[in-house]
Amino acid sequence: MKTNEIKESLNRKQILQLGIRTLEIEAAAVTALKTRINDNFVNAVDAILKIKGRVVVMGMGKSGHIATKIAATLASTGTPAMFVHPAEASHGDLGMITSQDVVLALSNSGETEEITRLLPLIKRLGISLIAITGGLSSTLGRESTIVIDSSVEREACPLNLAPTASTTAQLAIGDALAVALLDARGFKSEDFAASHPAGALGRRLLTHVSDIMRVQDQVPFVGPEVSMNELLQEMSKKGLGATAIVDSSGCPIGIFTDGDLRRLIVNGVSLKDLFAKDVMRSAPRTIVQHALAVDAVSIMEERSINTLLVVDETGRLCGALNTNDLMRSKVI
Repeated sequence: MKTNEIKESLNRKQILQLGIRTLEIEAAAVTALKTRINDNFVNAVDAILKIKGRVVVMGMGKSGHIATKIAATLASTGTPAMFVHPAEASHGDLGMITSQDVVLALSNSGETEEITRLLPLIKRLGISLIAITGGLSSTLGRESTIVIDSSVEREACPLNLAPTASTTAQLAIGDALAVALLDARGFKSEDFAASHPAGALGRRLLTHVSDIMRVQDQVPFVGPEVSMNELLQEMSKKGLGATAIVDSSGCPIGIFTDGDLRRLIVNGVSLKDLFAKDVMRSAPRTIVQHALAVDAVSIMEERSINTLLVVDETGRLCGALNTNDLMRSKVI
């Protein structure tokens, strides 16, 4: 059958059945791995924790793609790791592996030529070799320091040929190793954010108020004795939707917002003879400039406000921010 042909007899029901069957086979393969989380798994984690270098992950073909992902997961969760292509290793890249490292090799059969060719050289380095393989009595299985069994009953492929369930099993074991190592290292969300600065978590845990707050001429503030006319001019000029009222030392003692103005107008209050001290809301909620921006979000949500005054360590006004600033920085 040509690759661009579709079996005429393949109907909707059969498609659904094949999809479900694939998931069932792969789910069963992963479930069966629970019995392989044994002393060998613990020894593998221990061996990785003891090294001063990196985990060098290897694999060919589909196992190579899984190995790349495992290396990336390890690296992003506190365990330095990298992928080395076994074929390239025989042509110079083996020099990337040092005596401080450990090799994690993936091969379903355990007889992948590009990997078995490297075994004597890895042994010569005197480093541990951890194998994730379905071939326990294979060359890789026999020559490895630690073997984690990733064998599967069958592939999800109807022909039992294409690596499907076997690569899913490899990936699951790799994730299990990464999670166990993460916990053993005391890896926290802040550490994860540090290696993912461009991601949403990184922005939330690495962005400080001082990074996004309005400063200097952008910050609206007046003294308590200024007229309503001056107060409103300051609000309009700075465009924050609020203004701080500060005392003689520059510390916020009140705040007045667009919402406060609307409420005064709705209630028929004459603004002509009022001063800032007459209309301000006292004891405004503030946040220190070195706090995380996500803390500002929490305060705003808790108090149902959209503007927050920022102070320095002495309590003096040094900035301000609103929900638009937080949205622009993608903290929310």
